[in-house]
Amino acid sequence: MDKFLLRGIEEEGSAAIASYREKGGYAALEKALSMKPEEIIEEVKRSGLRGRGGAGFPTGMKWDFASRDPKFPKYLICNADEGEPGTFKDRPILEKNPHLLIEGMIISGHALKAEYGYIYLRGEYPGAKVVLEQAIEEAYKEGLLGDDILGKGIKFHLSVHQGAGAYICGEETALIDSIEGRRGQPRIKPPFPVNVGAWGMPTIVNNVETLSNLPLIVSIGGEKYAGIGNPECPGPKIYSVSCCVKKPGVYELPMGTTLREIIYTHAGGIRDDRPLKAVIPGGISTPVLTPDQIDCKMDFVNLPKVGSMLGSGAVMVFDDTVCLVRVCWRALRFFEHESCGKCVPCREGTGWLRNILERIENGFGRKGDIELLQDVAHSMAGKTFCPLGDGAANVVLSFIRQFHDEFEHHIEKKECMA
Repeated sequence: MDKFLLRGIEEEGSAAIASYREKGGYAALEKALSMKPEEIIEEVKRSGLRGRGGAGFPTGMKWDFASRDPKFPKYLICNADEGEPGTFKDRPILEKNPHLLIEGMIISGHALKAEYGYIYLRGEYPGAKVVLEQAIEEAYKEGLLGDDILGKGIKFHLSVHQGAGAYICGEETALIDSIEGRRGQPRIKPPFPVNVGAWGMPTIVNNVETLSNLPLIVSIGGEKYAGIGNPECPGPKIYSVSCCVKKPGVYELPMGTTLREIIYTHAGGIRDDRPLKAVIPGGISTPVLTPDQIDCKMDFVNLPKVGSMLGSGAVMVFDDTVCLVRVCWRALRFFEHESCGKCVPCREGTGWLRNILERIENGFGRKGDIELLQDVAHSMAGKTFCPLGDGAANVVLSFIRQFHDEFEHHIEKKECMA
């Protein structure tokens, strides 16, 4: 498949507006400004685009909800808080192809009749902030942002808001609270941000990769876009591949490419040609898979059939030298640290799970610890304000389900199988 989202990022100066225009940049914006907002939303619906941030909700439907709300002003927020461990798919766009995102946001702002947009940027991406602010300045100078975009009488202003490094602010309502100047904590839903979001107004929060698909959809049309990859959730998808592979990196492929193809064809296979032991397919929050499950298609429809989720599309590959009890323990250390503490199941449960896993990993596991881990995880799942608690519970439950023998070995033998 020809690259679109990652096209030209290897070239020097790819972040500059001149380089972007040479590749046809902003042509889609000119086309979009000649369309009515509802026409753009219909094209997005026809495209079948689903949110690339993890939830996979149909983007056109989400936009429709916000566009029908009579309240103004409306806000558009790009979620660039890429904090999920193993995920680095948005970073090449932010640092090497920022005008693709900016063009996508202007088109989206026009479709939603939103006059103000914000890029909520991960605190650990200071370099991206510099690149984005330079790109936004270029766009203003060329009349692509402001009160009268390209003389069409359409208004859209854009700025960057950098977070402080809190994983919880990747959740859209916590992100909104952070932008408003409050502590980033999730809100109870409903009401949903599409109706009551930033400053109580209709707000659309979309991921970097989602918004970066808009120029392509407008350029080729929703119907043609729907023919890319899996018809049930079409389009190009960026997969970030890391850990025990020969060629870790980011790969733009049709949605629905199999996990086996991603690992063995594009990422070059397992380093040192060792046996594959486990794969986390969509970032640390998604359930782990075993080698016999890697022929599944990497999309929002097929991964749940094998007991996992696409999440952010962050593929983490482990060979037979990796201790999966240790991986699980380190994941829970992360979740405990990043829990905002708002709700009891997550605040207390993540620490409890981490403590049990820590003693198992350090050779002090007790009989009944596996059952205790499962009980605590089940007590958390589905009972928290946001998906962080579910993610922590999923990690523990899936690792025990898939690698029960390894946990037993740690407890009984006081040593690691790996």
